[in-house]
Order: sequence, then structure tokens, then C-alpha cells
Amino acid sequence: MSLPIISVEKLSKAYRIGIREEGATTLAGAAVGALKSPFKNFRRLRRLNTFGEASDEADTHWALRDVSFEVAEGEVVGIIGRNGAGKSTLLKLLSRITEPTSGRAVLRGRVSSLLEVGTGFHPELTGRENVYLNGTILGMTKREVERKFDEIVEFSGIEKFLDTPIKRYSSGMTVRLAFAVAAHLESEILIIDEVLAVGDVAFQRKCMGKVQEIGKSGRSILLVSHNMASVQSLATSCLVLNKGGIAYQGDTTTGVTLYGSLNETRDHADLSEISRGEWKHLSQLAELRNFDVSPEECVPFGSPIYLKVRVHLKGDLPEFRISATIFRSDSVPVGSWFTAPLPGGTAGSDVEIILKFAEHRLAPGSYYFAVATGIGDNDSGHQDFDILSNIGHFQVSPEVSADGYLMTWAHNWGPIAFMRPSTASGNVENV
Repeated sequence: MSLPIISVEKLSKAYRIGIREEGATTLAGAAVGALKSPFKNFRRLRRLNTFGEASDEADTHWALRDVSFEVAEGEVVGIIGRNGAGKSTLLKLLSRITEPTSGRAVLRGRVSSLLEVGTGFHPELTGRENVYLNGTILGMTKREVERKFDEIVEFSGIEKFLDTPIKRYSSGMTVRLAFAVAAHLESEILIIDEVLAVGDVAFQRKCMGKVQEIGKSGRSILLVSHNMASVQSLATSCLVLNKGGIAYQGDTTTGVTLYGSLNETRDHADLSEISRGEWKHLSQLAELRNFDVSPEECVPFGSPIYLKVRVHLKGDLPEFRISATIFRSDSVPVGSWFTAPLPGGTAGSDVEIILKFAEHRLAPGSYYFAVATGIGDNDSGHQDFDILSNIGHFQVSPEVSADGYLMTWAHNWGPIAFMRPSTASGNVENV
């Protein structure tokens, strides 16, 4: 039995948090503070570089703690989690950009990393020179780099600027070259952070196709992304991080579902604590949660979406309506709707509504809601009483057969699956 290409054992990374100190309020106090400052600085330096059981937890942040997992050769692992879960820290440790506080990671092969924009590039060197520099860092000979050079340049699409210093590149140009270099140079392990979000849509699709090609070639890939549709279509397994630890490792679909439940905590928060601006409310959104009482955090393509809304009436209101806009994860609106007038009630009462979206036909991907209460509609005009945005996050997952065929819809076909067009004789097609 062959050894795993990546072995991580109890990997931890801690950072010191700065603690603000009160300044002197008198001239004498300032003079005493100046005399003491060399000793204070020495103690601070020791604290920054010393971690142990006696360390003060108040000024210590554990970005990762006791993380252990293995990656087999040829495996594509999607690493997902909320912001601050430790994803980027883990990739930096595996890329040897920073050292762990404790634990170890063994990587049995050459590593090519694509992390923050510009990482691994020298700003004063040209694009051409940086290609050779990265190849050298990976242990490749000049002849090996030259064999891949034309493919790298063609994929990046920046031939015109190849002899321009990297510092004059836009972030998009830098990402294009960085991905082309990382994907084409002969490393056994490819590590990719969410940096691809900087590129345009066409280049993102091109990159996703290349990642699929690399995965099929037998190279191992670690992929961090907030796009759950991409993770499900690319990854053969999934690692879910939460608060610096591993919440789940295994099947991708199960991992994406768990990730949705972690976001559910935020979606179920007390909405009365969210700032709404200066609105004169007659009603207030008091609770919103998607997927009804027994939530399916990741909705299969074509399945209904349930949205539970509780409205607190701040005044007597005979009727009201609810409207909502669904946004993609990149904040692009997909569509909006208005309910028919709903029965209200007296001041101080709550009204609970469960809405069912049966024919939404959303493509696989990540979405969220903006929801409003008010009166009127989009035809006669309307007035909003309360508006909340960036809530009710959910995922729509593609249906994939056991042998890997996409059964329904690919995320890059667009945000909506239209109904099948009817056809007429001749050259006319009615859509």
C-alpha cells in the first residue's frame, strides 16, 4: 500500500493578538514610560515567539488547532468553511510560507501553490523571468520549463505583456499568469486558494476546466472555494473546517450539506439585532430561516426551496405583503417576487408564513435572499416597512450519477434553467 502524498498530524498555528495599553496622561508618566519601554519591548518580543501552556489565552488566537488528515495520490480535496475557519492558514502551512506552532505536515512531492495575488512572483522581474523563477523553485531544469513555456503563455493570454515587470500587471493579469504557471509546471501537488475569484468569468471557466484535467491526470489538488457548485463538480472528497478544527472529512455532498448548516447559525440569528437604517416600521422581520423546520441546507437541483418568515407587527395592520430578491454569491441579482396580500393583525402580534418555491429552476450554486415587508406590489407601486439583505443563504447542488455524469445542470450554463423551447416548422423557434 502506497503512502499518502500528504500527511498532516496535529497541525496547529497560533498568532499573538496586540493588546492596547493606556497612554501616559502626565509629563512625568511619559518620562517613566520611556525608561521602561526597552524592557516592555523585550517582554513583548518574548511573548510573540513563545507559546506554551503558560501562555495567556487572552492575547493568543489559534487559527488552526490539532488538524490531522491524509490525502491520497490523485485525490482532489475541496476545503470549505466560513471566513476565519482556518482555510488560508492551512494552505500557507502546507506551502511552507509560514511555520506551524506545533504538529507537522509531510508532503511527498513537489508543491505548486496559487494563494494570494502575486504570491511567489518577484515584482521587479518580467512575466517571462517569473515563469523560469517558479520552475526553478519547483526543482525543474531550464529545459523542462522551456518545454512547458508556450503552453503557459497561451493559457494565460498575456503574450503582449510577457516582457513587462509583474509590478505593472493588473491583479487579473497576475492571476492569469500565476494559475498558468501553477497548472502547467510539473508538480505532484497543486494548492489553490480562492484567488481565482479575481479573474473574469471566461477565465474562471477556463481554470475550472484545467483543474478537472489536472485531477484526471493523477496529480493531487487542494482547492479552497466558497463556490459549492465548483467544489461538488471538481472535488473527489471534502474537508470542512470550522473555528480552526476539522468539522468533517469525507464525501463532498455530505461536506457541502454540513457547510450549509454552519451558515444556518447566522441565518437563524435574532434579526432584531441587525441594523435596518431609519425606517418607520409598521412591521418588522423578526425571524427568517430557509428550508422550513427540518432544513436541507443543500437543495438538490429542481427541488423546492422553503422559506419561513416571522413578522412582528408594530402597529395595527390589516394586510401586508412580502417581497424578496434572490442573489448569487457574487451579489448579482437573479430574480424577485411579490406575494399576494397576506392577512395582518393587531399591534404587538406576530405573523408566521412559510413560503414554498416549487418552480425556481435555479442552477447549482450559492445564493442568498434580500427580504422586505410592506404594502402594494410591483404593478400598483409599493412601500417597504422593513428590509433585510444578505440573509437566508442556501446552496443548490447538481445531480451527479454514480459514474460521474452530470444528470441535470452545470453551474457554468447560467443562473436559470429555462423550460424546453417549443418548435415550429420552418426556421422559427419559439422560446
